[in-house]
Amino acid sequence: MKKILIISDTSHKSVKMFLDQVPKLAKGFVRLGNDVRHLSYNNILRQLSPFKSRKLSGLLCKKKADDILADYAENYMPDIIIVSFCKCLDGNTVNRLRKAVPNVVIVGGDGDPWPKLNTGRIETAKEFDILMATNDGQWLQDYRDAGVPLCVFMPNCCDPDVDHRYDVGEEWKSDILWIGTVQHSVNTGSTFRQRLISELAKRKNARLYACMGRPKIGGMNYLYAISGARIGLSISASEPVKLYDSDRLIRLLSCGTFVLARRFPDCELLFKDGVHLKYFDTIEEFFDLANWYLEHEKERKMIADAGMKRAHEQFNSTKIAGYILELIEKRRYSAPWFEHLSTAKMNK
Repeated sequence: MKKILIISDTSHKSVKMFLDQVPKLAKGFVRLGNDVRHLSYNNILRQLSPFKSRKLSGLLCKKKADDILADYAENYMPDIIIVSFCKCLDGNTVNRLRKAVPNVVIVGGDGDPWPKLNTGRIETAKEFDILMATNDGQWLQDYRDAGVPLCVFMPNCCDPDVDHRYDVGEEWKSDILWIGTVQHSVNTGSTFRQRLISELAKRKNARLYACMGRPKIGGMNYLYAISGARIGLSISASEPVKLYDSDRLIRLLSCGTFVLARRFPDCELLFKDGVHLKYFDTIEEFFDLANWYLEHEKERKMIADAGMKRAHEQFNSTKIAGYILELIEKRRYSAPWFEHLSTAKMNK
């Protein structure tokens, strides 16, 4: 049994209720027989500060927040601390935790793109023992180049207890579904997603949320919308990066819709084309595939079922939690894709 302390920012917005990976991973660790405690860094700052501004709270209350984290860790004495990249949490916070619990293994988790554009993120990561990221491309290489000790791809997970196909009413039925913004807040120069979604918005059989004046959706309604969609679109805001697609991909698959995903390098190590989903490379190919599968229900349903089965069996939170524990113990883990990772090649 390991004692695991997870530190992250927590959102109480309903639109993010089932998007957060932390509760899913925590459940996975517990199911493997471990004790898990979770601290919300932003909530600690909020409680300490008289100001609503997170920037002001960080300036005035960060040291006290770090002291609270360190005191908690010193009394809990965790074997492992898993840290998300919280606002205001930095290398000083990590070092304060390490002084409180000298023998602890500190693991960082990054599910976002463009670490170089997030001020202080790479410097913070240099204080971790291990950095996990949901890509194995240039963004993870940026951490390696900066000297982070061990940088490893770890995919997003699902929770089959919640992330599954629901029986829904007609109000949730759609042919094609997109949930998300048109563009990322960072200007990457890529217009592919913007052009595809703009064209999709013209289609009467498509339903869009959280973009182009359409309302946001959250809570159980998020899962109902996916369950009611015949096709779910998965596409990141960036140009394709090795083993990177947003957590939207695992959510769509695990909730049982047929997924059309933009192809990314080594994508078939995770999900196979024509078996678990269908990949596309161009906007024209996306609409050609969508039209074909909307006309061929048997084939569409067969792939949707296989994709959901694959997500539930190979990417459930208990499985991914087990990979993380194995990585911490052995500096590698036994997933079928591991030998294809950059870090695996570096360790040979």
